[in-house]
Amino acid sequence: MNIPAGLGEALLHSASDAIIATDREGRITFWNPGAERIFGFTAADAVGQLLDLIIPENLRARHWEGFRHTMTTGTSRYGHGDLLSVPGLTRDGTRISVEFTILALRDEMQAVTGTVAVMRDVTKRFAEMRELKRRLAGTGAQS
Repeated sequence: MNIPAGLGEALLHSASDAIIATDREGRITFWNPGAERIFGFTAADAVGQLLDLIIPENLRARHWEGFRHTMTTGTSRYGHGDLLSVPGLTRDGTRISVEFTILALRDEMQAVTGTVAVMRDVTKRFAEMRELKRRLAGTGAQS
């Protein structure tokens, strides 16, 4: 398969979706323009920080449990096209809704070295769906 020249560079440096990579400890090693746009932190702010930077405090324990599982086993239930929907935290403290997939990064011996996640802000869509459900419930319509 021929990969078009510049494809990887174009994807990694896009401002549409966030692409965030971490090391085994959960420290951010890559933060693209999409992550800057969605979360409000520059790459200089984010790289070297723990993922706690964008995880609401009440969800951190659950996150780290799943993260440790992925680091130990090399598997994640969200790595094969399954989307995880979770709240995220922006620089100004606003909670947003994000959907993402995650993949384990591996070295040449196939040992897990970190993760990469592709994230999309779905806050507006979630709000629209909540409003639609509210309206349907108010009219007595069945969903």
